[in-house]
Amino acid sequence: MSDAPISAKRSGGTLYGVGLGPGDPELMTLKAHRLISDARVIAYPAPDDGQSFARSIAADAIRADAREIPIVVPMRVERFPAQAVYDKAAEEIGAALDNGHDVVTLCEGDPFFYGSFMYLFERLSPRFACEIVPGVTSLTACAARLKRPLTARNDVLTVIPGPLPDEEIRPRIAAAGAVAIMKVGRHLDRLTRLLDDMGLLAHAGYAERATLSNEQVLPLADVRGASAPYFSMILIYKGDEAWMLPPQSSS
Repeated sequence: MSDAPISAKRSGGTLYGVGLGPGDPELMTLKAHRLISDARVIAYPAPDDGQSFARSIAADAIRADAREIPIVVPMRVERFPAQAVYDKAAEEIGAALDNGHDVVTLCEGDPFFYGSFMYLFERLSPRFACEIVPGVTSLTACAARLKRPLTARNDVLTVIPGPLPDEEIRPRIAAAGAVAIMKVGRHLDRLTRLLDDMGLLAHAGYAERATLSNEQVLPLADVRGASAPYFSMILIYKGDEAWMLPPQSSS
């Protein structure tokens, strides 16, 4: 399927982890689009209720006769047996690879930046050739939509998962020149209060569903509500007063 070099070629088909970008189909790379358009077997993460976001990004490129393997991951606050989900998916995808079929796995954003594809990779890469196709990350997409730099010069950029407790987040923010807080979700109110207490609220931008038709992009201080969607992020750049966000919001 691809003429790109693949490390440690093994028997059977090739597993592709294909980054789709943050949501706008036009932000897929040419290589991602080509692989998806040619694929006879497509795998993708899907919720147990509703459509797959990954599939919706690539929908126009998927062949009508492609075999589809949804990887159903329950979207719950409470814990669920995630290992069993990826064990089952690896078994089904592995069977297709064993039969000589290449499998293109769709990955929101980038496969190796907080991507669930890594769980398939660790299970299948010892047995099959794998190729990773990087994608535009939500990190760079949110910075572009906020129209502000992620980081500059020698500033250190720190990426922080929002669910971490305040006592872990606070020193990481204090030590960084720029910060991206991901997985904001139900932690929005707590994180906003923390940044206000640290005197950084005026430096913080907020983006949700970046690049989609229903995106929201505005200063964090203007956000109303105690929670945010899953696809949301807070960006803080401390290095230059010129990049402090104006009080008005935009969307």
